[in-house]
Amino acid sequence: MHNLTPTMALGGVTDTIGTITITENSGMSLASVAARMGGEKKSALVLKKMLGEVPGPGRCQQHGLGAGFWMGPDQWMIGAPMGTHELLADQLKDLLGDAASVTEQTGAWVVFDMTGAAMRDAVELLCAVPIRTMIAGDTQRTVIHHLGCFVIRRNTDDHVRIIGPRASAGSLHHALVAAAHSVA
Repeated sequence: MHNLTPTMALGGVTDTIGTITITENSGMSLASVAARMGGEKKSALVLKKMLGEVPGPGRCQQHGLGAGFWMGPDQWMIGAPMGTHELLADQLKDLLGDAASVTEQTGAWVVFDMTGAAMRDAVELLCAVPIRTMIAGDTQRTVIHHLGCFVIRRNTDDHVRIIGPRASAGSLHHALVAAAHSVA
């Protein structure tokens, strides 16, 4: 077996522009869960035990070390710290069995955290999410710089998490930096 080392999409870049800090968050393990026909109840029970609640439409549920957000009917993205859940997809498969299809997503997405006093101004330039009325846990699927992304409002008023396709990490990062420069 090969001894492979995971790499960050952009090398763990952090940029501070004015009051905004943009950080590539490479410390997350991601897995998607899609309940199979007849496995909806078991999937919901497992997710409720793991997250405290099953995230509904437009919501992210944060609980302990894990978090999950709704992607569609009976579909969720689950995230946890890489240090404690490197094999998150395998752990979920063990818990869910045949009730759901679980797919490793860590290498498919890039995660950026944008924080700072002008974060809302920058997000308004990036996409059409109602960032000023979003509360902690609100999640929107949107388009940023022609890329399908998820925008998650975090627990503090000046923090948003943006998840986009890893193959376009450079383009997404460029868009985030350009928006930060525009409001700086």
